[in-house]
Amino acid sequence: MMSRVKKNDSVVVLSGKDKGKQGLVIDVDHKNGNVVVKNVEVVTRHLKARKVGEKSGIVKKERYIPLHKVMPVCPSCKKPCRIQIRFLEGSDKSRVCHRCKEAF
Repeated sequence: MMSRVKKNDSVVVLSGKDKGKQGLVIDVDHKNGNVVVKNVEVVTRHLKARKVGEKSGIVKKERYIPLHKVMPVCPSCKKPCRIQIRFLEGSDKSRVCHRCKEAF
């Protein structure tokens, strides 16, 4: 199955408190339908030192957001777009921008 969003893709957030922000995809969890985007949905965690030598402190970290809240940004036309799957010769597939018909 071809995925519409992959690691290192540029995406824009469609809804939520970070609506309109753009970032790169760090991680994709296809099983649960979630994605981690750099500098989007940043949460603060207060960590306690559990072992000898560990440091405690406040850490800012990206959180998973649902995959349906992001839309890929086409690298050629620089606009958010839907993804189409184009079948190439043989059994190869390619992701294509719906607007400009350019391959990702």
